Amino acid sequence: MQHNDRTVRRVDVALVRWPGDAGDRDRLLAQGMPRLLLVEPGSAPPEPVDGDYLEDWVRVPADDLDIQLRVRGLQARQRAAAIEQPHIDADGILRFRDAWVALPPVEARLVAAMLRRPGTVVSRMALARAGWPDGAPGRNALDVHVLRLRRRIEPLGLAIRTVRARGYLLDLGSESRQQRAREA
Repeated sequence: MQHNDRTVRRVDVALVRWPGDAGDRDRLLAQGMPRLLLVEPGSAPPEPVDGDYLEDWVRVPADDLDIQLRVRGLQARQRAAAIEQPHIDADGILRFRDAWVALPPVEARLVAAMLRRPGTVVSRMALARAGWPDGAPGRNALDVHVLRLRRRIEPLGLAIRTVRARGYLLDLGSESRQQRAREA
């Protein structure tokens, strides 16, 4: 579909009954899929997920227009995020701007954890849980995977910064800094 000489990508939004399908919410959150939670009568609305702007909720029964407008809002946020933010798909392909890189499963899970909280520090413990959901690795294993991940994502203009005694931060602005350094 064409719009103003730019290709407009269709964005799907998952409708999830809350709290009945809470497990689906978790799965969709991990995939970075936009979600509209349909809060069942008498149920408390969900606690917001830190830094997640791809989720909204409405109490049912809801007017069709209310649902359509919330879905459109989520679609607009997803399209904006796709332009501005890196994203990883279910196959471990990390895309940012016009480039991409395939990541092994552990590194894909580490990046996914950092992308859920863009621009914020993710603790070593949270990364260990994300990278190895069946059990925490040794300290060295996380360091080795982060080092490999740094090397893989550098061509995309991304960087992972160490925040001493706190964890790691995915830096989206390294490309412009690298470009300025080359020009200086």
